[in-house]
Amino acid sequence: MGSTNNPYEKKRLYLSSPTMHRDEQRFIQEAFDSNWVAPLGKNVDEFEREVANYIGVPYAVALISGTAALHLAVKLAGVKPGDLVFCSDLTFAATVNPVSYEGARQVFIDTERESWNMCPNALEAAFERYDGSAPDRPRPKAVMVVSLYGTPARFDELKAICDRYEVPMIEDAAESLSATYKGSQTGKMGRYGVLSFNGNKIITTSGGGMLLTHDQKSALKARFWATQARDKAPWYQHSELGYNYRMSNVLAGIGRGQLMWLDEHRKLKQRIYLRYKAGLAGLPLQMNPFPENTRPNHWLSCILLDRGAACSPEDIRLMLEGHNIESRPLWKPMHQQPLYAGHDFISLGEDVGADLFNRGLCLPSDIKMTDAQQDEVISLIRDLFKA
Repeated sequence: MGSTNNPYEKKRLYLSSPTMHRDEQRFIQEAFDSNWVAPLGKNVDEFEREVANYIGVPYAVALISGTAALHLAVKLAGVKPGDLVFCSDLTFAATVNPVSYEGARQVFIDTERESWNMCPNALEAAFERYDGSAPDRPRPKAVMVVSLYGTPARFDELKAICDRYEVPMIEDAAESLSATYKGSQTGKMGRYGVLSFNGNKIITTSGGGMLLTHDQKSALKARFWATQARDKAPWYQHSELGYNYRMSNVLAGIGRGQLMWLDEHRKLKQRIYLRYKAGLAGLPLQMNPFPENTRPNHWLSCILLDRGAACSPEDIRLMLEGHNIESRPLWKPMHQQPLYAGHDFISLGEDVGADLFNRGLCLPSDIKMTDAQQDEVISLIRDLFKA
């Protein structure tokens, strides 16, 4: 019987899937050999120490997800029911949902075109609107800043604004592990930093995250909350609400093995980005930008189509899907999400995040992708513009 020419007969090319090495198995085996397969153990302790050393912070707390880390960061910032938190607008919902966990309310801050991250001028405008002069204009309790797709935000400007108003900055570095801003690792810029080790991130623990902090008291409080807030007593006693948020010793072993390959993964991601940039040159589009003083980790390579381009992002996505190639729209801005309808959105007149969402697309950025596979993606996109 002849071939059916069904594109799904070929192996699917994913957006960003886990890439495992043998080092992970060694640490997992140690956990099994010592019978420390439950939460906590040597791998957890060492993974926290190794990540903290890599980022350049004194304390790290390994947790079950980046979302859990964001939740604890919100609690550490003192956010209470009815409070406001200024949040990056162009991001995944996991960034902002923990604000709702604490009964607080998000105010979404628009994006800048230079980095696709929170616009410092829009943040300044938000502080001017919510200046504490009236009950309906309270000062925020925290500012949540994301480094989108692995590109650092403009932290000098953002942090200076937060410091001037004496409001803590929480840094969501879930997508930007190994990226640097003016030579410093992302994750250490705010009072609290958050990492994700989800399966699609630059390194993974299958599922997991980490809270980064500069002070011991915050680290101890986060560990306390993350282990069901159990008081120091010979019996199970609880004076505060706690959570089952601690990372398991087995998953931490995976993370230790992955961490050994982090810089290699970043170099491969950068190579993918540069090959897309060269291969798609001349088309009515641009790659996701980054400021000169940053070194992104290029977690996802994205394109932004010119206004009036003959093809739409959805045309490209559906065409690639027809060849069993995964791509994805940019994050839909939070102020456009039905869940957050009616929340305040601060922009400078132009809705930048919505424009990026309407014209942008994330391309396959899997570091196991071969040159031939990436060349196929490039060729298919170029052919679509010729049609």
